[in-house]
Amino acid sequence: MNASFESKLSADLEALKKAGTYKHLRHLTTPMSAEVHMEEAGDVIVLSSNNYLGLSDQPEVIEAGKRGLDTYGAGTASVRFICGTFDVHRTLEERIASFLGTQAALTYVSCWNANTGLFPTICEDGSAIVSDELNHASIIDGCRLATKARRERYKHGNMADLEEKLKAVQGCSPILIVTDGVFSMEGDLAKLPEIVALAKKYNAVTVVDDSHGTGVMGKTGRGTIEHYGLTGQIDIITGTLGKALGGAAGGFVAGSRALIDTLIQKSRPQLFSNALPATVACSALAALDYLDAHPELVVRLRENVAYFRAGLRALGYKPLEGESAIVPIIVGETAFAIAMSDKLLKRGVFVTGFGFPVVPEGTARIRVQMSAKLTREEMDRALAAFKAVGEEAGLIA
Repeated sequence: MNASFESKLSADLEALKKAGTYKHLRHLTTPMSAEVHMEEAGDVIVLSSNNYLGLSDQPEVIEAGKRGLDTYGAGTASVRFICGTFDVHRTLEERIASFLGTQAALTYVSCWNANTGLFPTICEDGSAIVSDELNHASIIDGCRLATKARRERYKHGNMADLEEKLKAVQGCSPILIVTDGVFSMEGDLAKLPEIVALAKKYNAVTVVDDSHGTGVMGKTGRGTIEHYGLTGQIDIITGTLGKALGGAAGGFVAGSRALIDTLIQKSRPQLFSNALPATVACSALAALDYLDAHPELVVRLRENVAYFRAGLRALGYKPLEGESAIVPIIVGETAFAIAMSDKLLKRGVFVTGFGFPVVPEGTARIRVQMSAKLTREEMDRALAAFKAVGEEAGLIA
């Protein structure tokens, strides 16, 4: 063991603890649901999960995963092009493409892998990427890996700045406009109608990561693209199976057949890492089927979002405006946000405080994430905790 290296790591960690920004892992002993048992805090209401539709412990989804384990075994034991592709991968990919209205789709072990596999593959010499400055870290890292492309960032949601950046990269080909559908720290939506119009004007390819929109936005939960009535007008969609669609793992890219075949041939995470476990593919398929059979889940989620937002405002909080299931409350400094989340946990509400470097200095926040599975009684208990902690912290009168 290198003593000086270990000493530096220990000193850096101690500095985080003194600053109040050290992150503690919480250990759950029950399935993810509206309420869970936590080793550190007992029974708590969950307001920090991506389990937007409450499908992670839905019996039909669980049983499908069990059947997948019995049918296909514990794992693929290989990469896709050698012997790691099972027929359930094809079935799931066809289902995702049909669900999103694209020609084809390809699964990865995570959306992080999907994003970091996509951009370096399709962006060669002479290409350009124009990306929203608040895009998810996986998009940022994917763009960084596209070392041959010219890379530009436009101000968040600023269509005038986007157009200026598009003008600056004219002559490049292809030009990609890249955005989240729902921005995970803000809870707001990309301005997709304007983005599509600019893409047509400047002959650009549109790429939308809809990880926080899939299952949440749109009349039938097909995401931000459906919400805007733009199905079939986005060139490339990336997303996750690890949030609303069962919450286990997995990501995907959806688009044209030519795009998907190109990724099969060249995408490094496809070529050099094992395929999505078949049990996850089976549970994700069941989650998609369950969502289609129960559109009331999307309605219930929206009702819960509206109810909780109204409750927070009635208490005196000022959550950021938005149409998604993410309700951020700006509280200031990182240490304050973490301390507030700790106080809420002691009152039986599990919600996470986020600060720098996840969000800019001075904009630390409590990020509430709603679920269709939450009852009014659970939301009222959570609001009572927010009232007590907010008054104690001086955030509300």
